[in-house]
Amino acid sequence: MRLALGALLLIGISANSAPAPLRFAITDSWAMPMVQIEHGRPTQGILYDVMLSLATQVGLPAEFHVLARARLQSSMEHGEIDIRCYAAQSWLPNQSGDYIWSVPLWFQRDLLISTQGAPASVIPSSLSVQPIGTVLGYSYPTLQALFDNGQLKRDDARNQEQVLQKLLAGRYHYAVSNQWALDWFNQKLMPDRQLHGVAVLQEQYVGCYVRNDPKLPVQRIMQILLKMKMSGEIDDIIRLYTGTDEPTQTDPP
Repeated sequence: MRLALGALLLIGISANSAPAPLRFAITDSWAMPMVQIEHGRPTQGILYDVMLSLATQVGLPAEFHVLARARLQSSMEHGEIDIRCYAAQSWLPNQSGDYIWSVPLWFQRDLLISTQGAPASVIPSSLSVQPIGTVLGYSYPTLQALFDNGQLKRDDARNQEQVLQKLLAGRYHYAVSNQWALDWFNQKLMPDRQLHGVAVLQEQYVGCYVRNDPKLPVQRIMQILLKMKMSGEIDDIIRLYTGTDEPTQTDPP
């Protein structure tokens, strides 16, 4: 009996001494090559690989929480997740709470895209009244005035890949996509079926932010993210999935 009680005590001590995981937010609206979500769990992708490497280098197990975009900030504020990546401070003008932001880690380019046969260049404000493919919960500052006056109408899909599928199927003539998702989607299409960008809507740098909680190794997380960027590790992960370097900034659209 004493041996059994001793064993149970050791198990309890071991469980209590296990390090708390580093809890990452995964947006359910992301698509490859950013992340692949299968059965409610991320399995691969640029952001998944970066998060997993970060946790490994910090020395903590990684725990991934797949959430709707609308729940991300409240989950951070309530301490349910620790780190959110691929975000910009401009996306969170009313952010409450104490957070530390990383250096810029990725460059995002949002494009207005269309099918083959559409003009090679389009001025969004010149479009006639029509629906446009968008992702539920995403904001598109350069198009907001056109949404507000009814010239363009949002046709929301749950994730970026669904937006592209609906465009290819002819549900609308134009949609919005980031450069990575567009290039990934086009890989499985014949050249005469591929979608193409007709206008650059927005370009900006994005990174990660962490709850400034004394229970978290915040400074070590920031240092490792900086090292991953400066050493080229993040660029190598991007190249692994895209076959190319990260997009470079163009002149303002």
